[in-house]
Amino acid sequence: MNDATPAPAQPPAPARRARVRAPELTGKGGWLNTGDTSYTLADLRGRIVILDFWTFCCINCLHVLDELRELEEKHRDTVVIIGVHSPKFVHEAEHQAVVDAVERYEVHHPVLDDPELATWKQYAVRAWPTLVVIDPEGYVVAQHAGEGHAHAIERLVAELEAEHAAKGTLRRGNGPYVPPEPVPTDLRFPGKALVLPGGNILVSDSTRHQLVELEPDGETVVRRIGSGVRGFGPDSFSEPQGLALLPDGRVIVADTVNHALRAYDPVSGAVETVAGTGRQWWQGSPDSGPALEVDLSSPWDVAWWAGRVWIAMAGVHQLWTYDPATGTVRAAAGTTNEGLVDGPAAEAWFAQPSGLAAAGDRLWVADSETSALRYVERDGSGSDGDGQDGDGQEGQEGDGFAVRTAVGTGLFDFGHRDGPAAQALLQHPLGVTALPDGSVAVSDTYNHALRRYDPATGEVTTLATDLREPSGAVLAGEDIVVVESARHRLTRLRLPDEAVRVEAVAHRTQRATTDVAPGALRLEVVFTAPNGQKLDTRYGPSTRLLVSATPPELLAEGSGTGTDLSRELVLADGVTEGVLHVSAMAASCDDDPANEYPACHVHQQDWGVPVRVTDTGTARLALVLAGLEVDR
Repeated sequence: MNDATPAPAQPPAPARRARVRAPELTGKGGWLNTGDTSYTLADLRGRIVILDFWTFCCINCLHVLDELRELEEKHRDTVVIIGVHSPKFVHEAEHQAVVDAVERYEVHHPVLDDPELATWKQYAVRAWPTLVVIDPEGYVVAQHAGEGHAHAIERLVAELEAEHAAKGTLRRGNGPYVPPEPVPTDLRFPGKALVLPGGNILVSDSTRHQLVELEPDGETVVRRIGSGVRGFGPDSFSEPQGLALLPDGRVIVADTVNHALRAYDPVSGAVETVAGTGRQWWQGSPDSGPALEVDLSSPWDVAWWAGRVWIAMAGVHQLWTYDPATGTVRAAAGTTNEGLVDGPAAEAWFAQPSGLAAAGDRLWVADSETSALRYVERDGSGSDGDGQDGDGQEGQEGDGFAVRTAVGTGLFDFGHRDGPAAQALLQHPLGVTALPDGSVAVSDTYNHALRRYDPATGEVTTLATDLREPSGAVLAGEDIVVVESARHRLTRLRLPDEAVRVEAVAHRTQRATTDVAPGALRLEVVFTAPNGQKLDTRYGPSTRLLVSATPPELLAEGSGTGTDLSRELVLADGVTEGVLHVSAMAASCDDDPANEYPACHVHQQDWGVPVRVTDTGTARLALVLAGLEVDR
């Protein structure tokens, strides 16, 4: 109906809807934001329930959280939004990680932690994010996948309110949301950091919507910038992330949820918007033009490179640039398709790029959803490393650039594996830092580690572990200061004097070569569930086995993914040595019939097994995931 048409005296009868009873809500991780109370659909009868199937790695899911805020506030006495957290990455199945994400992204409604995707499967969900609307009588009335549905849901909610108020089946009142107790810390889920010219460290304090300047010790607060209230005014931010120093001394801030770039002057303290409108970019909108007239989409990081500010535009899987001299922005790399495709910048695919680091003639990119380390470079144009063409003239962004991949293979392969870059694995990295020796440090966020990639050797190693969700790092003298986002602090680490030391340490941790017989090789991953637990197969296979090799030609048969923890491999003729890469996962749950919601655990390990093919070698390779190996 056209908005200009006068409303009829009586609301029209709603269209007849299918009557599909909503499945029950089940999640092994339990409920958050409810004051430790568990809920069933029967408890919510009389309210309009919106299920938001999300996972906290997903930028589209974060967009939907923001889309729902206004609806949630407007209809708080009739609508109950329930986030059903349904993980993609292993780390996202950890309960504490979900607790952190709920606070980090200011989720102000109940959340059901569903690490095994039980409710996801019951509702036949196929994509993140998905919204399911349940009427006050407990029937599913609508399902929406993706973004941009808030308006349609708002209209549906209004129809349901009118319909069920007339029937007497609508129950108004306070919802089940109970906010958690605030925790006093100087930083709360910080995002990125930058060393200012005077030595102080500027940090984006994302959940508190501020910037914080710290003394060089990384602990003492000098000043806070921003009101601390989410907003788009001259004294407010909304979940700021990336920071980049301009040649004129100002700092460009990726004001992520405001879909904007802000400029902060450390001398005067002034903050101004330099790019973006505050609205989210959608397909069909301009992707170039005056910076203050073009919409952006969740800029996550920024870096000064090739005479421009490069922007990791996480929300549309692209890299954009902002030119302070002309006050313009434009898309520079990526098609908006999500995936891992290299080639000319305009044809490349990214997947939620979230970290940038300039290093001479390369711009390094942490491409989070593909768990990849990638880079942009001049495509054979004779770049001299200063962002100019060989003749000294500035090139146009996107023209003559190419995108390459150093580590990573695609959207669904991830883990923690060192070694040759072609076989190495990361897990949703959010940051990258150029090191003095030409290598780069990767904030391997979901592995809680700082990794290192050396372009000279093509090797990936681990610099540090037990870093809780590191999201960025910055050099400070001989040290590297890591943003431990989920520990709400900066952590200072000493860099090795020479890169070779890192290689040597990593090399010594590798397993000794295993002699294997030519031909058939029986691979068995040993897994025995802990006492009191069992494999839970109610919702399908609870085990996974991934096998590959370096070189790939080592395996004639047996590579790929399956659900059995044993497999017959066939070693190819003529290849005498290599590395078998094995990744195994098994999920076990408490074996107590009286416990309706048993606790579950995911067991996962990655192995890189150097092998040598010899006539006297073994025909069976056993790797222990959990339990004891018994010789046969």
